Amino acid sequence: MFRRVLIANRAEVGARILKTCNRLGIETVAIASQADREHTWLQGATEVVVIGGARPSESYLNQDAILEVALATRCSALHPGWGFLSENARFAARCESVGLTFIGPRPSDIRQMGDKALARSTMARLGLPTIPGSNGPFPTEQAALESARDIGFPMLVKAVAGGGGRGMRVVENEDGFVDAWRSAGREASSAFGDGRLYMERLLRGARHIEVQIAADGYGNVVHFGERECSLQRRHQKVLEEAPSAGLSASARATMFHNVCTAVAASGYRSVGTVEMLADQTGAAYFLEMNTRLQVEHGVSELLTGQDLVEWQLRIAANAGLPATQDGVVAEGHAIECRINAEDPSDAFRPSPGTVSRLVLPDGEGVRVDTHLSSGDRIPPHYDATVAKILTHGSTRTQAIERMNAALVALRVEGVRTNTALHLDMLKWPSFVEGDYDIGTLERELAGGAHGAT
Repeated sequence: MFRRVLIANRAEVGARILKTCNRLGIETVAIASQADREHTWLQGATEVVVIGGARPSESYLNQDAILEVALATRCSALHPGWGFLSENARFAARCESVGLTFIGPRPSDIRQMGDKALARSTMARLGLPTIPGSNGPFPTEQAALESARDIGFPMLVKAVAGGGGRGMRVVENEDGFVDAWRSAGREASSAFGDGRLYMERLLRGARHIEVQIAADGYGNVVHFGERECSLQRRHQKVLEEAPSAGLSASARATMFHNVCTAVAASGYRSVGTVEMLADQTGAAYFLEMNTRLQVEHGVSELLTGQDLVEWQLRIAANAGLPATQDGVVAEGHAIECRINAEDPSDAFRPSPGTVSRLVLPDGEGVRVDTHLSSGDRIPPHYDATVAKILTHGSTRTQAIERMNAALVALRVEGVRTNTALHLDMLKWPSFVEGDYDIGTLERELAGGAHGAT
């Protein structure tokens, strides 16, 4: 195992990695921007280095500075977390070139799955069903339009290098295609430095299902069950649960088999997530693969009792998979609510500021992932995560009841949060019955549902 690891991330992400490293006796070096330097969670690291200004480009995206700190503090490995440089193939390669182990996939894996069009064609070749659409980007706008007519409307225009809903547009008919294509291209160029686009047929009423996997690069793959991530706003996940209430046992088994077979054949190495869209019949189609840990990985950890950060570390240290599939058993039901500093009643306007008082829930089946304590500041330069509240129960009903109690007990003062929206969501008939899809949250919001505390 590694002696000293650089945590190349911030806030809740860094705190989550730190927790496992401390449990395993691994020394840690945490980096912090000027805006984050006073955060309480940093006190748990072996060493803290202030790396640059508040802007991500000056700190958490500054590859030269991060590598310099890692080498100067005698780290043997670097954990990128999720976001920032976690899926940057060039950065992973640079780590390797200076003798640092990148705790994640090989650069070639990141590159292959980071190009969404290439990932789509690769997984199709390896046997995963894909949504009808284009096989790659197009040389001209006219060529794209001709392909769109063949695919059929409605459809999604998507960025090849995309993620998080950026560079993505819904196109209902041919009349709106050109404007959507140009708009998505501009956004993709701005967000990713890559304006290339591809297309997929839009599946109405689909559910967003993802399969958490770990692979050793030698054909051994373990899955940790699936997560239901359909409650989304602008393609950003808001609430996740596992297992999905919308999959039959046979559809679930087929999906696990297809995913693990394709990942094994690809030679992938590390932890990752294969995201799927399931239509109303339960048939699941490949959407994309995230070559990193997901924000919602805690749902799978509660369900299986595994520590996915530890799996990442052991795989990266060439220790192989910590368990076989028989040793990874999913039990009960788990739910995660993402608590953000934002105001749903004011178009989800961010609410940065100082958290003057923070009271976190606890109790049986309750887990809270956060980096904050009373007096910590949520700066305006990054995402506005306050905490992830997770609950586990022997049944879905029990997990929901525990989540409701946890959210009622949560106290966040000094900033606005979306806690009330989560409390409302838990009561929606569509959620209670487990009968929802990727459009449910947007439809509820359009109908006047909102909440803020």
